[in-house]
Amino acid sequence: MRKRLILAAALLGLVALALGLNTARNYAGWQPATETPAERLARLEPHWRILRPAGPGPHPAAVLLSGCDGVHDNMDYWARQFVAMGRAALILDSHAPRLLDKAQAWRALCAGQVLPGAERAGDLAVALAALREMPGIDGSDVALLGASHGGWTAMELLRALGQDAPPPGLTAWPAPRCTLAAQLGPVVLLYPYCGLLNGSAKGPWPGHVQGLMLLAEQDSIIDSADCQSMGADLVARGAHLTVTTYPGINHGFDQRERSSLSPLEFDAEARARATRDIRAFMQGFAAPAPGI
Repeated sequence: MRKRLILAAALLGLVALALGLNTARNYAGWQPATETPAERLARLEPHWRILRPAGPGPHPAAVLLSGCDGVHDNMDYWARQFVAMGRAALILDSHAPRLLDKAQAWRALCAGQVLPGAERAGDLAVALAALREMPGIDGSDVALLGASHGGWTAMELLRALGQDAPPPGLTAWPAPRCTLAAQLGPVVLLYPYCGLLNGSAKGPWPGHVQGLMLLAEQDSIIDSADCQSMGADLVARGAHLTVTTYPGINHGFDQRERSSLSPLEFDAEARARATRDIRAFMQGFAAPAPGI
């Protein structure tokens, strides 16, 4: 028994060491194992879902990125909102292709140990390039919505488009950076992570991109003050970003599905307010759409 306990303790120590090294790697910006854009597309495409408006199109598009716990009901909700506004909505699942949806492996992602936002930005770049080739979709007009870790990811892509190197984990950009940047329309960031590992304020965002960041004042997962400060820094650097903080609201207010131990709760009123704010923000980028 004592030997088994010693072995178990040693294994836990190795796991902790590996996770710590991952954190150090992420902070230092070390390059993870790489894939070509074609390999990344082959990994992602079987797992993403696309909701389309009625009619043949071509329809403008939106890409949705979930939080660190994976794709849940809030992604379907926001996808339906974009469809109601006349956009095809691609729900980009970064978890299932990496088995991060199994055995609560997503918790390592939430802890910043695997797939940081800068690395996940490669998934978003590949999805943008793929939209340009999809029938019935206008890949030249793509909105983004990222929640929590997904918001961090969207912010990292906006920064990465200003540098030659592709996102960590990709051998190359899947299309010229100028082409990918030109595809981008409005960007919605729901309670994104803006802490130490978020490098999106290091470089300029594409000048035409308009952003809306919605924060929760009582956020118990991320520090909203970090996002308020980062938002101010980005605006000072020329980014077109509006930051709104909802008073008395916690992280993930738009999501019903939870881990059994999650302290977070769905807030119907907050989600309704966010829906109104997002629809009002989006009205400046498309023809009026029928009501929901």
